[in-house]
Amino acid sequence: MLALAAGAALGAIWMHRLVDAARGMPRVPDIAAPAWEPPAGTDWPRLSVIVPARNEAEHIEAALRSLLGVDYPGLEIIAVDDRSSDATGEIMERLAGASGGRLRVLRVRELPERWLGKVHAMWLGARQASGEWLLFTDADVIFRQDSLQRALHYAGASGADHLVVFPTVDMRTPGERMMIAFFQLLFSFGHRPWKTADPKAKDHMGVGAFNLVRREAYEAVGTYEALRMEVLDDMRLGKLIKDKGRAQRNVFGRDLVVVRWARGARGVVHNLTKNMFALMRFRWELAVAGAVLLALLNLGPWAGLALAHGWARAGFAVAVAAILGLYAGMATRSRVPFYYFLTHPVATVIFDYIVLRSMAHALLHGGVVWRGTKYRLEELRGGLTPG
Repeated sequence: MLALAAGAALGAIWMHRLVDAARGMPRVPDIAAPAWEPPAGTDWPRLSVIVPARNEAEHIEAALRSLLGVDYPGLEIIAVDDRSSDATGEIMERLAGASGGRLRVLRVRELPERWLGKVHAMWLGARQASGEWLLFTDADVIFRQDSLQRALHYAGASGADHLVVFPTVDMRTPGERMMIAFFQLLFSFGHRPWKTADPKAKDHMGVGAFNLVRREAYEAVGTYEALRMEVLDDMRLGKLIKDKGRAQRNVFGRDLVVVRWARGARGVVHNLTKNMFALMRFRWELAVAGAVLLALLNLGPWAGLALAHGWARAGFAVAVAAILGLYAGMATRSRVPFYYFLTHPVATVIFDYIVLRSMAHALLHGGVVWRGTKYRLEELRGGLTPG
């Protein structure tokens, strides 16, 4: 009876999510489609792009060159060198000198107390920006020539105050595809993209690669100063904007915005180690509970299918089939083939390891160390925004 009940519960949970996604995801547009090509003669609002960077000498030139090549009238680009010890700042200055005034460089020599470096850099860049719209992006993102025109065209047509464009992730190894596919599924499970535009839903969105915000809305939520110590600054900005009742939208944009987020499965582990304990609000009990729930939801269907007998296997089979359906749906929007659903159990084990590793690192070191700067745990906890 226990196996029958567990299978029924898991089957219901996963099938509900599949049906919800099947109904909702088609409503999330792809602004790379011909329908969203901006009409000639559009009166474009002033746009400022803020690019924070610390020790990004490997990526910053390609990222800034892609922005300098974007077709957007009067575009202002502000690159912020956050205390880099490599050639990041020098590369920025060289490109700025040849940009005809389109690129400005700000240099942070010392981080003020009770600020995360990236958050401070974005706040500083926004203070110097003149745009009616602000785009916060990362130092390793590549923009297609028409990306910003399409994004601003959609933002205006939809009445958005905040627009997230999901980047196209450049994945070059099986490990990257396995981990990023799992992460995308998990992300959609917790934050339903098709509900972001619904003012009655609590679902909200933010992506570091492309957070486009109307300046007035950005200032209304207290700017990045309200998020001084938030590790998950992109999502928390999205939450502040949604909680203020501002119009929030998220869209796909195939190949408009491209990022190689990690190198191999190890790279995903490294990148998420900083974030996962922050997602659990720096509370060990939430991290442990999250790891257990993650295992039950994602390993339970496979274990039940292998170990249960007779009709008790039916619910587990439904759950596995629903997971397959979700991977098949994701394959239409990303470059991960549907058959990576077979790696789902392996990815689950690795993600559980990431959650526990993130917790252990923070507790053992008394904080989070990221790009050479240590942020103390008590400061991180004290700087969390409500909710």
